[in-house]
Amino acid sequence: MILSCANISKEFVEKKVLKDVSFHIEDHEKAAIVGINGAGKTTLLRIIVGEMKPDEGLVTLAKDKTFGYLAQNNVVTSENTIYEELLSVKKDLLAIEANMRKCEVDMKHATESELEALMKRYSDLTHAFEIGDGYTYRSELIGVLKGLGFLEEEFTKSVDTLSGGEKTRVALGKLLLQKPDLILLDEPTNHLDVSSISWLETYLMNYKGAVLIVSHDRYFLDRIATKIIEIDQTKATTFLGNYSDYAVKKQQLRVAAMNAYLNQQREIQHQEAVIEKLRSFNREKSIKRAESREKMLEKIERIEKPTEVNTDMKLRLTPRRESGKDVLKVENLGKSFGNKLLFQNVSFEIKRGEHVAILGDNGTGKTTLLKILNEVLPPDEGDFVLGTNVEIGYYDQEHHVLHPEKSLFEEISDEHPYLTNTEIRNLLAAFLFTGDDVFKLIRDLSGGERGRVSLAKLMLGNANFLILDEPTNHLDIASKEILEDALNSYEGTILYVSHDRYFINKTAHRILELTGNHFVNYVGNYDYYLEKKTQQSASSSQEQGSGKAQESAGKALTASAQDWKAKKEEAARIRKKENDLKKCEERIAKLEERIAAIDEEMSDPEVATKSLRLQELTKEQDELRQELEKKYEEWETLAE
Repeated sequence: MILSCANISKEFVEKKVLKDVSFHIEDHEKAAIVGINGAGKTTLLRIIVGEMKPDEGLVTLAKDKTFGYLAQNNVVTSENTIYEELLSVKKDLLAIEANMRKCEVDMKHATESELEALMKRYSDLTHAFEIGDGYTYRSELIGVLKGLGFLEEEFTKSVDTLSGGEKTRVALGKLLLQKPDLILLDEPTNHLDVSSISWLETYLMNYKGAVLIVSHDRYFLDRIATKIIEIDQTKATTFLGNYSDYAVKKQQLRVAAMNAYLNQQREIQHQEAVIEKLRSFNREKSIKRAESREKMLEKIERIEKPTEVNTDMKLRLTPRRESGKDVLKVENLGKSFGNKLLFQNVSFEIKRGEHVAILGDNGTGKTTLLKILNEVLPPDEGDFVLGTNVEIGYYDQEHHVLHPEKSLFEEISDEHPYLTNTEIRNLLAAFLFTGDDVFKLIRDLSGGERGRVSLAKLMLGNANFLILDEPTNHLDIASKEILEDALNSYEGTILYVSHDRYFINKTAHRILELTGNHFVNYVGNYDYYLEKKTQQSASSSQEQGSGKAQESAGKALTASAQDWKAKKEEAARIRKKENDLKKCEERIAKLEERIAAIDEEMSDPEVATKSLRLQELTKEQDELRQELEKKYEEWETLAE
């Protein structure tokens, strides 16, 4: 065991955040802390690393073990270049290397008596250098920088000139290169693009030490975590498995807890009704029995009503009118900033009802494209056309649609004067703004709060074409799930940019990947996109090995041709699954029919006296039931 937390409690201004929180982390274990915003996840990490003292409880780190902590938005301030800053982590190795070079020079000029001591020192230094991975640390450093999304030409950039997100990535790189026994990460994926997140997943899965993560990235948690620690209503519960395992178990526990609560409530109501009836008899004996029942009722340990998920914030996005079938047509769009080309010759179409996600590395121009479509920025070349009756609702990750000087109430009432005060308050309450919160100024809100206000305005807009830029940023998992449900039931059209792969998996019908200054089209969700990318990568490797050069032919495919091909493949896949499902159902019917026939035969008095026949029938029936059980499981998988 590398870390133990025992009965940790913490309170802020009479608000209890953590109460009797206990869990432990084993050596090499990958664990995650989850919970809604404000549950106390970051507070718990700060207590673990010693930045904050608990009111009660004890944190114990195993003897001679080291830890490294990356806080949210942790930035590095330095005049060093990016490369030099990460290299500073290896200062001990650099010192050893410098001493080795000095020894080599000294040995050339040493006398015979000095040489033996120098050789002994050089041998010790070489051994220490080798043990510390001295021969690979520079290539490892470059691998980390590239994995976190830095290009080689950026290695010489001064750290002080970087953005906040880039500085956080530098801080993460330094932490990974330190290789502590326990890594603690608070929202490490916030400033990473999809490819960098994927790299970090692989790095952490193969990391020899232990990892404890706070994250709202469910796809990331699915791949990394082997244990989930949930903070809910100040208490901690540990679940073995990844996020999906936790979600299933949590739902089962929630259902069981709600059933227990409802059963107890029914029993209480029944007993109260019996007591009232006994008292109404107004006889000494019945009154005593009523009093006895009342005492028993008082001794019952009342079950608290479990918190219900997704009931606080409700999204209902309803288009005012239906758009035409053709929603958006983009032709040969191009955009550059100075000498930096973002994209060129971009052409694609979006039809009514489609949910299209745009993927791409940081800096490829995804947000720029959305701004062009919303006429916030002009394109350098090309054009786009909106279809008939298309009304755009734009969710901007910088929230330019909000007015900093207005209050939340004014932000809604000024644009929708027909709403009553009560209606505005009810709307804002649905987005977790209650009481005096509605009079807060927009400029004083956190990023997550501004996001919720923007979503509230979006809901009132009744648009039929939503363009969303990172809509899940700063939302906790429960809020993301609410948004997913709302978008999945939305009857209009959606185009969005997101790094949240779980969210994309749940909501996208089609993916446009912005790579190499142009778009590649994939018809399906994120899992389908990943599957096709893997196939393409494997196919590319085979072609290189056999000397085939089909890359140019692949690039020649137009977006519409790729779209047709992908749709054809998807249709074939669906047909196969439907055929498999039909065959499975037919087999199940035959098995059930035969099992019933055997039951009927075995109940025949003539057969009952023939032990050999009975054994044969029993054996056949057992085999059929085993097959039937497998077919049920197969049907369930196919039906999903």
